[in-house]
Amino acid sequence: MGSITDLITTLGKNARSAAKTLRGATTKAKNNALINIASQIDQNRKNILKANQQDLEHGKNNGLDDALLDRLMLDDSRLDGIIESLNQIAALPDPIGEITDLKFRPSGIQVGKMRVPLGVMGIIYESRPNVTIDAAALCLKSGNGAILRGGSEAIHSNLALYACVKDGLIDADLDEHCVQLIDTTDREAVAELVKASDYVDAIIPRGGKGLVEAISENAKVPVIKHLHGVCHTYIDKDADTQKAIKIAFNAKTRRYGVCNATETLLVHASAVGRVLPELIAEYIAKGVELRGCEQTQQLSDQIVAATDEDWDTEYLDAILSIRIVNSMSEAIDHIDQHGSGHTESIVTENYTSGRRFLTEVDSSSVMVNASTGFADGFEYGLGAEIGISTDKFHVRGPVGLEGLTSQKFIVLGDGHTRA
Repeated sequence: MGSITDLITTLGKNARSAAKTLRGATTKAKNNALINIASQIDQNRKNILKANQQDLEHGKNNGLDDALLDRLMLDDSRLDGIIESLNQIAALPDPIGEITDLKFRPSGIQVGKMRVPLGVMGIIYESRPNVTIDAAALCLKSGNGAILRGGSEAIHSNLALYACVKDGLIDADLDEHCVQLIDTTDREAVAELVKASDYVDAIIPRGGKGLVEAISENAKVPVIKHLHGVCHTYIDKDADTQKAIKIAFNAKTRRYGVCNATETLLVHASAVGRVLPELIAEYIAKGVELRGCEQTQQLSDQIVAATDEDWDTEYLDAILSIRIVNSMSEAIDHIDQHGSGHTESIVTENYTSGRRFLTEVDSSSVMVNASTGFADGFEYGLGAEIGISTDKFHVRGPVGLEGLTSQKFIVLGDGHTRA
């Protein structure tokens, strides 16, 4: 217990000191670090993939399911994606120091706002080793110190990637403690980190519902929550048939183990005949298990009955729930009751229906005629994301550079005194 407390205290002090220097770092220095990290990853592919193979073998031996193994897996293509993400973040405008809303007041002073880092971020995540780089890069570019704690199932992958981060920082003449990785798998480290309010300004948990809820309950530091993704696609009565089939199929099957995958398909009763038979055949051919309401079950003997629990479940697997509704109001009510506030999409050619869906559905991303798979920082032009916040404070949706900053008021005068 004492050694873990000492570890978090040391990491916290180092992070606080590094964050202070990072606030004054130039954009060029930060970008150089990002480019250096990308170069280190490219040069160390063999070591990274070897470490990842170690984690994958351990995961298989310990019964990790296919969805989690997919999240854990790295290959050359995914390393290329990580490198591209680093280069994209380097190319993005630096938000730090941006001054907005500067106005003269009747007294003669000018009042505006300056964008500033939050300070030190604690990032706690599971499975996906690419988060080690995404989190490091976004915190670095936004001027925040970072303490990273990945899942035990990815420890070797995370250590290999973190070595690239550390070398990249040193090569850019930045404090190597700007980003630190907790190298123990002891769960007590998480419990200590979320209570370290003297050193950490915000916690971002990225993982399953259980992880996020446990951290939110025990943290003494503000938490930016990334809850589970019970995402919906609603096919409206005025949907184009081929668009509906294409979008609904992609939204579920592009990747199963991601938070933006559609878990429940809602279909207006008047669109069922022209949409669902073909969609059901495509899902079954793809190997997707279908669970449906009573009406949906009548369309195929391969559809099992959906339970009340199904409507609230993020499967992260090749499973889809289907419900037939009689109106858009019924679809929206279902989303309100069972959704997690992540991402919902409507397929419709009716402009009024599309606008109503955008207005009334209360989720962090709401779409018209697009796959829920687009709910992603990379696709939104953020370069990468540290998670998708289902909170309403302090940031909502994909959390990129701006989501890791705050604003302070600045006042410019020239000898002004107040009467």
